[in-house]
Amino acid sequence: MSRTAGELAAGADPARLNAELRRSGLTPEQTAAVLTQAMLRLKARAKFGDLAMSLLFTPAGLEQATRAGVAARHAARFRDAGCTRVADLGCGVGAESIALLGAGIAPLAVELDPLTARIAAHNLGVAAAHHRKPHPEVRLGDAETLGPGDADGVFLDPARRTAGHSDTRRVASPSDYSPSLDFAFALADALPTGVKLGPGLDRELIPDAAEAQWVSVDGQVVETGLWFGALARPGVKRSALLLRDGTAAELSASADSPDAEVRTRGEYLYEPDGAVIRARLIGKLAHQIGAGMLSDGIAYLTADRHIPTAFAQPFRILEELPVREKELRKALATRGIGSLEIKKRGVDVDPAALRTRLKLRGSKRATLFLTRAAGAHVALLAERVTQRGLPS
Repeated sequence: MSRTAGELAAGADPARLNAELRRSGLTPEQTAAVLTQAMLRLKARAKFGDLAMSLLFTPAGLEQATRAGVAARHAARFRDAGCTRVADLGCGVGAESIALLGAGIAPLAVELDPLTARIAAHNLGVAAAHHRKPHPEVRLGDAETLGPGDADGVFLDPARRTAGHSDTRRVASPSDYSPSLDFAFALADALPTGVKLGPGLDRELIPDAAEAQWVSVDGQVVETGLWFGALARPGVKRSALLLRDGTAAELSASADSPDAEVRTRGEYLYEPDGAVIRARLIGKLAHQIGAGMLSDGIAYLTADRHIPTAFAQPFRILEELPVREKELRKALATRGIGSLEIKKRGVDVDPAALRTRLKLRGSKRATLFLTRAAGAHVALLAERVTQRGLPS
């Protein structure tokens, strides 16, 4: 499979590889399995790096697996808290347990699905050999029945999709998570516990005792992490962790940060990272960069001068254009703008459909913000500001 994946990565024709595998004596089913794993391994490199080429996956398992860099940060919390045996309840294909091994911690993995458990066992064997550690066992069964055993820490990544290995869908209610949130939060009363949940988690479900951290990778919010006991940092209840191009930046506070005051539009507009928005730390960010809200309840900030920050993308506002579509199309044509990034908040518009209707022509590029300023609809033409030494 590794050779097949390597050939696919080099641009080999899948049909040719299919024929070669069949000629080598594989059945159609075996050929399909080899090609599927090869393609999954290539896709998995974005999450697991080169190690992916030795691991096994299912489509659903890969989609739900934690990125290696994020899982390593989870494992570091357990290591720093002094944990030596951590129960990974609902281990999936083993991403978190692999990271625990890398941190010198013995994982006690539990998985409900038999096929996924076998895949996790293979993957942990690969990781254990890499780190010269004993091969961890993967216990097959219901995490709520098997429990954490003799672990001194617990990590849970409750399944938030229907059962299966492909074509799964998200469950509608947190009450349908597996293991359940009630089970996870009960464990947190007894042991240092981490719970990985989706970035859109209903904040009303966050227990008072938890540190809640929203994680953004390359501009995409990928998870909400809830940390309890020795895994939670003193004085931190809300944080936004941004990982981009090998760098990390974090904004944290002891509570939600009240939004800044609305102010008149300045020369610059800041678009906060989604993790900052979900952590409700826009007000703290605004204070750091001397900005105010462009409009009440809308997550755009504005300022008179540019102060570099890792937590928001700054734009220089070039001018305000007409809001009416016919006049807007004419204004963009006059300025020769043929490539237009459209961003919107607080207005009901489909950017893709609008871009088509604008019939753009020209060689110039720009960004258009369709939003509200002090409550009124505005169309702001802007350009991105490159921040030296910071990811853009």
